[in-house]
Amino acid sequence: MRIRRILAAVIATAALAGLGLTGVATATAATNQGAPSFVTPSECRQGGGMPDLADNLCKGGTHDGESVD
Repeated sequence: MRIRRILAAVIATAALAGLGLTGVATATAATNQGAPSFVTPSECRQGGGMPDLADNLCKGGTHDGESVD
């Protein structure tokens, strides 16, 4: 009988810990969603793009369309 109670407590603790981790991941994703994205001209070049300083945009590469700061 004691083993069943201990096992139930362990399962409940693991379930609550799993829910806590998912909540943290969701909150982090929601926070990063609205953040503006800026790259330096060198980061733009390293990503394979070309910084267009007239439009302040990175054109091409992995940072395509991001603002150049």
